Amino acid sequence: MSEETIEVLRNPPLQDAARTITDGLRSHRTLLIIGNCRVDYQGRASSKLKPGDRMVIIKRDGSVLVHRPTGYDPVNWQPPGCKLQAYTEKGNLIVRAVRERPRETITIQFNKLYLLTSMALIDRGEFSLYASEEDMQRAVLLHPDLIEEGFKPITYEKKVEPGFIDVYGMDRDGRLVIVEIKRGTAGREAVLQLAKYIGSVKGEVNREVRGILAAPQLAKGAQKMLITLGLEYKRLDPKRCAELLRRSSVRKISEFL
Repeated sequence: MSEETIEVLRNPPLQDAARTITDGLRSHRTLLIIGNCRVDYQGRASSKLKPGDRMVIIKRDGSVLVHRPTGYDPVNWQPPGCKLQAYTEKGNLIVRAVRERPRETITIQFNKLYLLTSMALIDRGEFSLYASEEDMQRAVLLHPDLIEEGFKPITYEKKVEPGFIDVYGMDRDGRLVIVEIKRGTAGREAVLQLAKYIGSVKGEVNREVRGILAAPQLAKGAQKMLITLGLEYKRLDPKRCAELLRRSSVRKISEFL
């Protein structure tokens, strides 16, 4: 962002701020307003927020967010497409955001401004969200060779006494296989969880049961514990799982079995 795309006003007079905000709204700029304000909401319900120091963000799509100094959720907000206006009234700066359907209005009344920025922000970056544990499970059911060649899933979310087995299947030699999937770094708790599943299943069947912990990486000490308990590790990359799912037609998880 070049200097020409950002305007910064520190402790501005409220009339100057109103003009800058109005110009920014007309130009579809992103506005950050920091000051002492009160907030009134009228719509499907009603609320009043007494004066305090807050941050108001107005985005180029017309969405409005009012943030307190702590917490990540806005205390008040309006969705994209709002009609916005800024003006001074009785010595205060008024910013009003009106949503037509359903009819909702947020009125933000500043008695003092600390900082106002008007920015021409550009964001063309593609957002990529890699697979969740459920997506990784789906990828394994669709592509069993992610675990190992010859692996054949039998079922998923199999209920046993300690919980639910992510993927339950059989290897090429006919041995039962329990796969525990973790999206992040798998630690000792994950290893112990897998061991409990193994113990539960061994109590029900009279045959060899393998346990495989599938995760992007292992925490310190987890590999040694796996070896001690006779369990295995398979590196499973969430990004790779997401790519495989994108290439496949969307199907219900039950269709993989």
